[in-house]
Amino acid sequence: MKRAYDHDQRIASMTFAFVYPHLLAKVEKKGRTKEELHQVIKWLTGFNEKALQKHIKDELTFEQFFHKAKLNPNAHLITGVICGYRVEEIANPLTQKVRYLDKLVDELAKGRKMEKVLRAG
Repeated sequence: MKRAYDHDQRIASMTFAFVYPHLLAKVEKKGRTKEELHQVIKWLTGFNEKALQKHIKDELTFEQFFHKAKLNPNAHLITGVICGYRVEEIANPLTQKVRYLDKLVDELAKGRKMEKVLRAG
């Protein structure tokens, strides 16, 4: 149990600015664009380009980042395994939101159609 708590705390204190370049590199390496990554982030969080850039500049932790986010009402449709965890079964709400983002970025990088990534149809 302590291990899960430590994992959740580590995720909460990690900054979005630290993780963002890795997300961008992952999608660009697979032929996707920065704009597509931002579209995915906007869909999940509601952050427009200006807000996203401010949050990166301000080096918000994931806890702060998702506290400011307006999570998409269809986020619960994100299912599957990421980093060895089924996202729909993650008990900690913040960790689940971060894994939602991981899952969406993973699907984008794997070439899934944008309408499928964004749970549009």
